Amino acid sequence: MEDNTTHEFVEKLHERQQKDKDNKERQSKGHQSQKLPNKQH
Repeated sequence: MEDNTTHEFVEKLHERQQKDKDNKERQSKGHQSQKLPNKQH
């Protein structure tokens, strides 16, 4: 059972890291090349 829990933990961790990476890339691209309409403040 411990293996299963560890596997789930690792999958969730990777998922979170992937989302963070996507968010950072999207933000940096938005600031450099184009301004997204929903980010006008």
